[in-house]
Amino acid sequence: MSRARLAVGASLAIVASPALLAGAVALMHSMPQVVPTVPAAEVAAIKNPALGQRFPTGYAQVAHRNGATLLVQINPGRIPLRTIASGAYDGWLRGYARQVARFGHPVVFGFAHEMNGHWYPWGYTHQPAAAFVAAWRHIVTMFRRQGANGAIWLWTISHNIKYTAPLRTYWPGARYVDWVGIDGYYYHRSDTFANVFGPMLRHVRAITHDPVLLSEVGIGQVAGQAAKIPGLFDGITRQHLVGLLWFDVAQHGSLYHQNWRLEGHRAALTAFRHGLAQLLGHHR
Repeated sequence: MSRARLAVGASLAIVASPALLAGAVALMHSMPQVVPTVPAAEVAAIKNPALGQRFPTGYAQVAHRNGATLLVQINPGRIPLRTIASGAYDGWLRGYARQVARFGHPVVFGFAHEMNGHWYPWGYTHQPAAAFVAAWRHIVTMFRRQGANGAIWLWTISHNIKYTAPLRTYWPGARYVDWVGIDGYYYHRSDTFANVFGPMLRHVRAITHDPVLLSEVGIGQVAGQAAKIPGLFDGITRQHLVGLLWFDVAQHGSLYHQNWRLEGHRAALTAFRHGLAQLLGHHR
């Protein structure tokens, strides 16, 4: 393997549909350096992202025992996607996939998320869409060859229509994707589920009818967080989405880097818990 390393971040997602993966109740978090206890019926917020080459088996086991499912994002950083597709990282991929196979439970995997946008070095305008597709297919194939059949492949895109690439050019094909993830945020008071996620949902459903997860979502304080949360959950229910992963991070400095956290905002946290209870009840 070359000196460059793939960054691996792990998260827990709220997955609403028991027919898919029932009972996952948690907020967006990155892989912790110390494995926490995650109460199955509570909202948890875990930070301190880590880089590493090993599958976080201990963390995954804690999540599984508490009825939650791990979501792992593998991001290539500045590694050329063609080198992944050509097999330069196969040693790491084999070892990692074997660890996933030994874990023996479902794990959701994404790779090079929001590649249809221009803000990451693996994305639009930086590397060819064909290289992304080739790398994605290669990774999925490597996992399957190692018996990691519990992997659920999450094709994660930005909700942004205006500043992103034609979506279909990044589609790896139905054989290589299980779920679609859409990342999106409410920045303005005028933002709603319909205008944030509706356009991209229509694009996605013109390509595939795979289940859709809101794989990174936040409503800022400027956008009116507490008042907008009920509409977010209503939209998820109406559109029959898998669930959501909340970006529970306090950012500052601009409209696009707001405080997304629920903690410390009682009305927002109450609305979130109410929406989550309704969502899980709807899918039972």
